[in-house]
Amino acid sequence: MQKWKPDSWREKKILQQPEYRDLGKVKQVESELRRVPPVVFSREVGALYQQLADVSEGRAFLLQGGDCAESFAEFSADNIRDTFKVLMQMAVVLTFGASCPVVKVGRLAGQFAKPRSQGTERREDITLPTYRGDIINSNEFTEVAREPDPERMLAAYHQSVSTLNLVRAFAQGGLASLEQVHEWNLDFVRVTPQSEKYVHLAECIDESLAFMKACGITDENTVAIGETNFYTSHEALLLPYEEALTRRDSLMGDWYDGSAHMLWIGDRTRQPDGAHVEFMRGINNPIGIKAGTTTNSDECLHLLDILNPDNRPGRINLIVRMGSDEIEKYLPALIRSIQREGRNVVWSSDPMHGNTIKAANGYKTREIARVLQEVRRFFAIHRAEGSYAGGVHFEMTGQNVTECVGGSHCVTVENLADRYHTHCDPRLNASQSLDMAFLIAETLKDCRNDHCVRIDEPVTKTVVGLDSHSDAELVPEGDGL
Repeated sequence: MQKWKPDSWREKKILQQPEYRDLGKVKQVESELRRVPPVVFSREVGALYQQLADVSEGRAFLLQGGDCAESFAEFSADNIRDTFKVLMQMAVVLTFGASCPVVKVGRLAGQFAKPRSQGTERREDITLPTYRGDIINSNEFTEVAREPDPERMLAAYHQSVSTLNLVRAFAQGGLASLEQVHEWNLDFVRVTPQSEKYVHLAECIDESLAFMKACGITDENTVAIGETNFYTSHEALLLPYEEALTRRDSLMGDWYDGSAHMLWIGDRTRQPDGAHVEFMRGINNPIGIKAGTTTNSDECLHLLDILNPDNRPGRINLIVRMGSDEIEKYLPALIRSIQREGRNVVWSSDPMHGNTIKAANGYKTREIARVLQEVRRFFAIHRAEGSYAGGVHFEMTGQNVTECVGGSHCVTVENLADRYHTHCDPRLNASQSLDMAFLIAETLKDCRNDHCVRIDEPVTKTVVGLDSHSDAELVPEGDGL
């Protein structure tokens, strides 16, 4: 393969990029980004690499979650804290319920750019450029707001640094301590059935910590009790930004994208001869590849040849997003081809993007029953094929939103308008995220105990207004990931 450079992607065909009017301003912003410190550092990336290697070999589990699209307007310490709390809740449920180490990766501190189905959006008689994420333009439907602005890359960088600084403080400064497990429960979740299960689990953890303390094991002499490792990820979509933050490690000589610990390639930009794959093949970060119904085995193996020619464990995270009705049709063949060739990958499930529908009242949403169904089938298929279902990937938030319908604290179609705040795709709220965590913990435990999981369980219609044959229809995902 030709020699790689951080800018060699510029020689390839590129998709999903904004059309900036002032190219001189773009170069000026890129130059400024090349001078700033990276958001993350190579040693942190190396630590995540090793933990993902453990996942690929069946010794750990990957929990990846966070916002559909971070925004400048909703940036606040409280929002970051609450999302962190929910991810910690999910992680402790998985760890305690399945006796399995959990690798925690957030969709935050950089998840600003969004691929779109169309380049323009029309409302009545006005056509404007599509909203592509706050790193590019604004969601407001005005000509000025929708104009791509390179200065937004600087704003995204500074918000990413601030976000990660706060997350590091939470992860290492006491909030992540197991002694704070009760404090992770958000107020609006306390009245839900899943909260009762969580409180019971927290009490069990309290008893375990008391026993360990009596044995002389405390957070003062055991780091794992009082701190945690928490990593960041986003789609590497806006390549001028990613290139500008790419640095060469002074000791080993390897290149790293300093914008996040893990980067992924979306379903719309995974062309083997395209610019995004070219950029990603040269960086030493762990890489995710979204695998949908259009991902065939030959293309996937070709991508692995390009992105992981040495077949290193921990390098590749295959993020499956096929939909609850399609996963049984497409996933088994993909697993068999990867196993036949002896490729080392992390298999994780993104049950969100293949289950996006439009409700009768026009809101784009996701039904929890279908999301749960895809998770169940993902695990069951891997169990049947003798492979390891190693992770999950959710769009979720700690805010009390009503964007996905169903769950133990049931959100109905009529409730969607109450707190529908997403800038792009619907997200799980904290209660719905806990639903997922308890299900996955039980499923993981069953798999580890060598029990079979049914893959033919029918989807349960729990919400009025979401009959797929009348009131709802499958719609293209806003981010196409």
